[in-house]
Amino acid sequence: MQNLISGALKFMQEDFKEHEKLFESLKNTQNPHTLFIGCSDSRVIPNLITNTGPGELFVIRNIANIVPPYRVGEDYLATTSAIEYALNSLHIRNIVVCGHSNCGGCNALYYSDEELSEIPNVKRWLTLLDPIKKDVMIFAKDDLAMRSWLTEKLNLVNSLQNILTYPGVQEALDQRKLEVHAWYYIIQTGEIYEYDFKTKIFTLIQNRKIQ
Repeated sequence: MQNLISGALKFMQEDFKEHEKLFESLKNTQNPHTLFIGCSDSRVIPNLITNTGPGELFVIRNIANIVPPYRVGEDYLATTSAIEYALNSLHIRNIVVCGHSNCGGCNALYYSDEELSEIPNVKRWLTLLDPIKKDVMIFAKDDLAMRSWLTEKLNLVNSLQNILTYPGVQEALDQRKLEVHAWYYIIQTGEIYEYDFKTKIFTLIQNRKIQ
């Protein structure tokens, strides 16, 4: 905890002063250009890997960077409501869903019932990926590395499909008022791969043609 306190003091005494005008401009409003949906994993730092500052990203983080299908419910839909807010109140112009290598959330999809009994809410959350689990087990039941790789990437593709169920998204895409992207971040190398809608494969982001 002492490290956190020291970090907070450094921010107040040094870092804030360096960007004081920026924070002053943000005191009453925000106008982020991008909705960044990422994993809660402590190794994935949205502003670090996108080189962005305060006010640029509206960030949603959850276990395994899952985008659930849109629905209006009586329970508390944290991820869905945050996406809804970003689209309709902040009018963001880009959506990035970012998965990553060695994802503990995706790996938990294959935990035993005994292991999942310790995390019942996570167990319920991960049922959103049950169709992916069935497909992966057909191709990589005994290959753990392949299983993880497939799950992490198919989860991203599934999230892209679910984003399209949110009201107004498909229309905004058709009118080129919104861009949607899926990134796969490899922690140990810093490489980021992006899903290509046309070829349906992930390619290194530096090879992407800027439109």
